[in-house]
Amino acid sequence: MEFFQNLFQCPDCSLLHLFLMVINPKTIISLGGLYLLLAVVFAETGLLVGFFLPGDSLLFITGLFVSQCRAAFLAGTPETCNFNGLDPEWGIYQALFFVSLAAILGDSVGYYVGLRTGKTLYTRKDSIFFKKKYLDHTQKFYERHGGKAIVLGRFLPIIRTFAPVVAGVVKLEYKKFIWYNVAGGILWVFSMILSGFFLGQLIPGLEKNLELIVIGIVVASSIPVVRTYLKERSLAKKLNDLEKEGKLRD
Repeated sequence: MEFFQNLFQCPDCSLLHLFLMVINPKTIISLGGLYLLLAVVFAETGLLVGFFLPGDSLLFITGLFVSQCRAAFLAGTPETCNFNGLDPEWGIYQALFFVSLAAILGDSVGYYVGLRTGKTLYTRKDSIFFKKKYLDHTQKFYERHGGKAIVLGRFLPIIRTFAPVVAGVVKLEYKKFIWYNVAGGILWVFSMILSGFFLGQLIPGLEKNLELIVIGIVVASSIPVVRTYLKERSLAKKLNDLEKEGKLRD
């Protein structure tokens, strides 16, 4: 509730400013704590509208903040831990368990959405929160990697949101899906949060460069997606040219 109270106590803020507040990892953690963190992770992996939410950067900074809380506990000042809903002593275990659970449940909901909507999802009109091209891109990624796309997609923006939906659309056997889902969710959450946690302990003052950290993670995680998109666009152009020249047969 505190997050939304702070959010709406800004009548002069533009929609862009409010949007940037909502997707800012530091804002999510400092104002919404563990509960909003779980909601964001669930929404990004379980709801089609969550593709724009922070993923890797949010988890990394979560680990960094948990590291600060742990340091505060060891220093005898646990009250300085600015992470609502998190225990300063056991916070790392809380974060790993509950965030992994939110990620796994999110993918399960995404799978159910794909299973229920089927191919009709591909006829859905574009909107601010839904782009059919993202679904098509994920479909191609899934065709290349099969069920492993559920695991690999955890580390790729946009793919992370649509991979479980595509798995539901193609009716991937649920026993296989849940295995990939659990393995991918735990691997993603543990690697991101623990990276931030241990780097926070090894490099004092790292939290002073949060903006640079977020930009770096976003750029690094986007490179594979952009590279794949450019390759597919180049291939589509070549096929189109061959078709125009009559060199491509059915």
